[in-house]
Amino acid sequence: MTDDNNLKSMLPEELEELMFSLGQPKYRALQFFRRIQGGALSWENFTDIPKLLRSELADKYTLGNPQIVRRQVSKDGTIKYLFELSDGNCVETVLMKYIHGTSVCVSTQVGCRMGCVFCASTLAGLARNLSPGEIIGQIISAQRDSGYKVSSIVLMGTGEPLDNMENVLKFIELVNHPEGMNIGQRHISLSSCGLCEKIEKLAEKKLQITLSISLHAPTDEIRNKLMPINKAYGVEKLLNTCRDYFEATGRRISYEYAMIKDVNDSEDCARTLARLLAGTSSHINLIPLNSIEESPLKPSKPETVRRFQEILGKAGLTATVRRKLGSDIDASCGQLRRKYQSDRGERNR
Repeated sequence: MTDDNNLKSMLPEELEELMFSLGQPKYRALQFFRRIQGGALSWENFTDIPKLLRSELADKYTLGNPQIVRRQVSKDGTIKYLFELSDGNCVETVLMKYIHGTSVCVSTQVGCRMGCVFCASTLAGLARNLSPGEIIGQIISAQRDSGYKVSSIVLMGTGEPLDNMENVLKFIELVNHPEGMNIGQRHISLSSCGLCEKIEKLAEKKLQITLSISLHAPTDEIRNKLMPINKAYGVEKLLNTCRDYFEATGRRISYEYAMIKDVNDSEDCARTLARLLAGTSSHINLIPLNSIEESPLKPSKPETVRRFQEILGKAGLTATVRRKLGSDIDASCGQLRRKYQSDRGERNR
């Protein structure tokens, strides 16, 4: 794990060990955990902790609060943040308001190495993984800035969550903790491009989270062109792994499908997808593609998306079209970070 001195990454039992090593009583650990996960900005916020202990901890540990370097607000209320981490790297976080509550989409890595051609996050490759505390820090900072309490979490920002599996699992444990944010696992969604071995390991955990698979194509021929990871597993292998996941957990899988003009949006694609997913307990989320400057790919026409949805529906599958939030504020993954990096590079020349 990275960022080991970030106290936001520590569970209560780990804080207990730390307090013991400092000769402090056990109950101090829970005091710290509540205050840290509650969003303490500085050591001065720990008013019920002895000043000497605060000073001792401040010399070795950080509260790990990311700093807002850019903030964009959409006309639909969506807020996109670009946060700077302690090492100068930046990550994107999106806060979305719905009737049922407020959701936050967090990043799990700085950059990404999966190489999906329609995603800006992967254009510069992977810089590093985020620690559990750095993922949590995005939520805490977004809550504090917006004034909205987050009720659900989507691990669908920059990065492949299962490529940073150890830290992501600990993050889920931390935000689910009753003395912390206490966000139920059923209110957490994890999106993966399909790392089959990692999905198998995730199934063993029997978590109650929602697994979303970025499928985006019904055949190997098309998916190989869009997502290099498909060359390692293939559509058949991925879907068999997903069926095993459902049998192990009982949790319905959501399949993400970006609608790309003249690439994967034909009626034949819809019928092939319907055959592949027939008889499965699944939900298909059709997503109008967010265009990026570096890619020639364009979103499907609305009427094409509707026809695609109709074909799936007639085949007995549940398919919805995702409401497009934040398209006026670079809300697709990686766009804001790349613009900031470009601007910063120009200033440094």
